[in-house]
Amino acid sequence: MDDAYNVASIVEGGRRIITGPLFDPEDGVCLVAPPGNGQGYWAGAPGIFWDQDAGEFFLAYRLREPRGPEDRGRGYEVRVAESRDGVTFKDVFVISKQELNSPSLERAALFKDAAGEYRLLFSYVDPSDRRWRIDAIGARHPSEFRLDRREPAFTAPDAGAEGVKDPWIMNVNGTYYLYMSYAPRPDRAIDEPTMHATADAFSTGYTRSLTGLATSRDGRRFEWAGISLGVGTTWDSYESRISSVVYVPPFFLAFYDGIASLERNYEEQSGLGASLTLRRFTRITEEGPVLKSPHGSGSLRYVDVAVRDREWLFYYEYCRPDGSHELRMSRVDPRSLRLAELFTGGAGQ
Repeated sequence: MDDAYNVASIVEGGRRIITGPLFDPEDGVCLVAPPGNGQGYWAGAPGIFWDQDAGEFFLAYRLREPRGPEDRGRGYEVRVAESRDGVTFKDVFVISKQELNSPSLERAALFKDAAGEYRLLFSYVDPSDRRWRIDAIGARHPSEFRLDRREPAFTAPDAGAEGVKDPWIMNVNGTYYLYMSYAPRPDRAIDEPTMHATADAFSTGYTRSLTGLATSRDGRRFEWAGISLGVGTTWDSYESRISSVVYVPPFFLAFYDGIASLERNYEEQSGLGASLTLRRFTRITEEGPVLKSPHGSGSLRYVDVAVRDREWLFYYEYCRPDGSHELRMSRVDPRSLRLAELFTGGAGQ
């Protein structure tokens, strides 16, 4: 494995802090192939949940095709699958965009709430106002999810935004931290029909895609907490979307998707940020992404992590040579890597 994938470095106050581990994407395995060949066919946007008590993995993922005569394109399905080993999954629940009368579905996230119920947060375009929003459904087991029992989890008006989507959630000491793609209202006036004509404000160029944060004590009622990661100034100046967070003492390490311009939309690559509080993240990878595919556009996005016993399982969306995207997984044994090792000296050492 190339040394670039072994560890990530934070330089702070003259100290270099080693925070790995990372992974080599080419060592991964394909879990779900795209529904077709070529650009616009995607299987990905994974959201992984390792239920230690049940000894099971639950994976939410999205399927997408290019726009066509039948208009099955954009995000047409979100599926939930279960697995004992984290590799072989069986679908147990499906949402289609037709059921929601929506132009598109996007990423979903799985977790257990304070009452021990499985919850699915999923994002879709609200047909009433053409803004992205996040809804929730709950059940004793993901196979028992029912779409007719959905309820609002977080909407664009809750954040004073033009759209919210791509949820990812974690529980730390009884507080749920919900990270999401957040499209702030633009500085200049844009009329509503123009802003939402395509039912995707994020892809118009009128706004940007930042990471917003909402918090909750019960996993059901969320309060807006503000921006957690804004856009950068170089390769991630158009989008900085946190896709997962993992605790590597003393830091919380965030994987985030970035692009420099609207022209790179849908072909994001992965960077890293860090935080001590989970409220605000500082970007580590200011000069460029730390993870990308060696193929096509180089896109590698939606990195999520399941930490189980003595291994880390990374799930991510990965560009194939033909431009399509597959859902992929890589294993890492963190025992072989240095975690939170402090070095003295200047940043150049």
